[in-house]
Formats: sequence, structure tokens, C-alpha cells
Amino acid sequence: MVLAAALAGLAGAAYVALPAGTLNSVLARDTDREPTRITAFALREKPVTRAEFRRFLAAHAEWRPRQAPAAFADVGYLKHWADGDDGAPVTEVSWFAAQAYCEAEGGRLPTWYEWEYAAAADATRTDARADPVWLARILGWYARPADQALPAVGGEANVYGVRDLHGLVWEWVDDFNALLVNPDSRSGNDPDKLKFCGAGAIDLQDRQNYAVLMRVALLSSLNAADSTGSLGFRCAREVK
Repeated sequence: MVLAAALAGLAGAAYVALPAGTLNSVLARDTDREPTRITAFALREKPVTRAEFRRFLAAHAEWRPRQAPAAFADVGYLKHWADGDDGAPVTEVSWFAAQAYCEAEGGRLPTWYEWEYAAAADATRTDARADPVWLARILGWYARPADQALPAVGGEANVYGVRDLHGLVWEWVDDFNALLVNPDSRSGNDPDKLKFCGAGAIDLQDRQNYAVLMRVALLSSLNAADSTGSLGFRCAREVK
């Protein structure tokens, strides 16, 4: 039976334990087809909401709008903070702010492999990626107009008990800027970055999984201080 025990998180956040396993990642290169081994970890059941991030800001004034250092948050950081439902996922948050939130909650941002491992599951299977119906459903979610208000978190759970990995927002991962290019990645100032992103796409596996490949392309194009209205995050933790 798949392990899906909810773990009590700080400030009431629910974490779900995912078992160790292997993943045939979309990032696998032609010269390295061995599955990636995933160590057991815990993942937040839902993305961080606006209400949760508001409580974080109340305790960490350095991350409030117009107070976060420019090096850690671009001009779009929390730009529309006053708009939207508190139950919706927080967006317009930089990688630095997302990581700070996770650390305050006793966690960290998940790695790409951890996110991809969890996101491969549907409601009954740990890996549904070979199902064209499931893939088409996910791709349809991504067709939602970007100017629509985001709904509240709490969609259908996958087999692990994790919700909203698809169809709600894009999500930061810890190693976002090392997916196609140099793993020493926080600055993102390489002038050849886009060239390498394009060349790196040639090496991607499972090219039919367009929705996940779109995430790779988006995350690889970002700097750690960037923020957008469709980019949120969730946290992960080690399992001891």
C-alpha cells in the first residue's frame, strides 16, 4: 500500500510522506538512461496560500513588499498583494522568499526530481505518465487564461495524498536554474543561457509530456529574484 501519512507541520501545514523510489525523469540524457533514485521525503500537501504567506510576513518584516532587498525580489514581487482570495496559492514570490518561508516552516524547497516524482502520480497510480488521457487532461489545465483569478487550493489528491501539483500554479523548486544549464545557478547571468536551454531541450526524454516540459522551460528561464503571477511554491522536508 502506498504510504500517504499526513505529517503535522508547523503553523498547521500538512505534509505527506512519499516513499523512496525511482524516477525516469524528463531530464535524463541519452547517455544516462538509468532511473534516478529518490530518497523518501515529505512534501506539503498543498501549495502555500496567500493567508499562510501573510502570517509569514507578519513575523518576517524583511520580506514584506517594498522592504525585501532588490537583489532578492524584483519589481513584481507581491505587486498585487492586496488582490485575490486568501485561500488561493500565493504567487509573485521570488525563489529567495519562497526558500525563506520554507526554512521558517522547518523545511526547504523540493528538488526538481522530488517534484517530478510526486507529480507523475494520478489518483490511483504512482506513475500515470504513459496514459495519454491523463497527459491531455493536464495539458488542458495549462490552457487556462493567465488573467483568470486563481481558485483556492485543495484539488483532487493524487495517490500519495498531494494536491494541486497540476492545474493551479507553476512551482519553484530548489534547483530550478540547473535543469538545463550549469548547476552553479543562483545568479543566472550567463549570456549564453538561452542558447543552452534550447540545446538542452534536445536531450530531454519523454517529449510527449509537454506540460512538464513547459515547467522545465519556464523555470530554466528565471533568476532567483524573479516573480510572476502564476508562480507559487510548496515546501518539502527530510524524512527521518
